[in-house]
Amino acid sequence: MSYNFAYRTGVGPLLVFCALLGACSKPDSAVEPLRAVRVLTIGESGLTDRAEFAAELSPRAESRLGFRVGGKVLSRPVQVGSHVKAGEVLAQLDAQDYRLAAQASTAQLGAAQTNRDLALAELKRYQGLRDQNFISSAELERREANYKSAQSQLEQAQAQSSSQGNQTAYTTLRADVSGIVTAVDMEVGQVLAAGSPVVRIAQDGARDAVFALPEDQIALIKPGLPMDVRVWATKAVLPGVVREVAPSADPVTRTFSVKVEIKGKEVPALGTTVSVLPHPGAAASSPGVKLPTPALFYRDSKAWVWLLQTDASVVRAAPVEVAGVDGNEAVIRSGLKAGDVVVTAGVHVLSEGQKVALYQPPKPMDAPNK
Repeated sequence: MSYNFAYRTGVGPLLVFCALLGACSKPDSAVEPLRAVRVLTIGESGLTDRAEFAAELSPRAESRLGFRVGGKVLSRPVQVGSHVKAGEVLAQLDAQDYRLAAQASTAQLGAAQTNRDLALAELKRYQGLRDQNFISSAELERREANYKSAQSQLEQAQAQSSSQGNQTAYTTLRADVSGIVTAVDMEVGQVLAAGSPVVRIAQDGARDAVFALPEDQIALIKPGLPMDVRVWATKAVLPGVVREVAPSADPVTRTFSVKVEIKGKEVPALGTTVSVLPHPGAAASSPGVKLPTPALFYRDSKAWVWLLQTDASVVRAAPVEVAGVDGNEAVIRSGLKAGDVVVTAGVHVLSEGQKVALYQPPKPMDAPNK
C-alpha cells in the first residue's frame, strides 16, 4: 500500500534516480605518494677537475752496453743497483784466443817489415847499377815494383795487428757513462754473441716521470705545461714540466707516452711510483664536476639533470655539458654551480615540478629478545 503511494506521488522515481547517480560518480582519487630520491650537493672544491695520472720515475737517458766481440764470460763485478763511473770495468770475456791472434798479427807484421827493408835495399843497389848502365831500365822498374808491393804488405800487416789489438781490448766491457746499473743480462760462464746488449745503465742527471695518456685527453697535455709530481710514499710534491708527448699512440694500449721533467735536486730513486697532475691554474685544469652517470638523462640529444629546489621540495630539469667520462662518473663542464642539489638516482621516473622527498636509508631492525 505504501509502495503504491510512493510511486503515485513521484517519490519512488526520485529515489531510484539518486541511487543510480551515486553509483555512476567517480570515487575519490588516492593521494600520490612522494617519491624518494638520492641527491648530491655540488661543493666549491668539486668545480675544478684536475686529471691525475699514475707514473713511474725513469732516467732521462739509458745506455745499453754489450761486447763488441763474442766469447765466454769470465767475471761480472757489477750487480743491479750498483753505481758505476765512466771507464769502470763491468764484465770480462775470455781473451786467450784474441791474444794469440794478436801475437800472430805481430809476427806477420815483423815479417812484412823485414821484406820491405830487403826490397828497399835491393832497390837502392839497382839504382846504383842503373846509374852505371850495368842494368836496363826494365830491371830497375821491376825492383821498384817489388818495393811498393812489400810496402803495401807492411801497411796491411800493421792494420791487422792494430785490429787484433783492438779485438783483445774489446773483451773488457767498460762503462762509457756514470750512472746506476738497472739490468744485467749475463752470467759467469755464459757464451755471448758479439753486439748483444747485456748491461743497462741509467745515466746520472735529470729524471722523468713517464705515464700513459688516454687518447681522449691528448688535447689537454702539451709540451711546456707545468705539472705537479706527487710521490706516493712520502706525499711530497715536486715541480715538473711536460718535456715530451709521443707523436703516435701505442699500437696495443692506444695511449700516448708522456715524459715530465722533474725540477729540483731532491729526486726520488728510479722506479718510484708517483702521481702526475696539472699544476693549479694550468690549461689542463678545466672547470668541471664529476657526477655518477645515473644522474644524467638525455632529451633532444642533450644531457640533463634534475635539480632539487629545497625550499619547495620539487625538481626541475637543467641542461648540462658533458666533457667526458671517468670510469663510472661523468665530467660536467658547465651547467652546474656550487650549492646545486642534483638528483643522482631515479631520474627517469621524474617529471617537471614533481614533489619529492629525500631518501632515508632503513634503520637496522632491533635484535629479538631472547
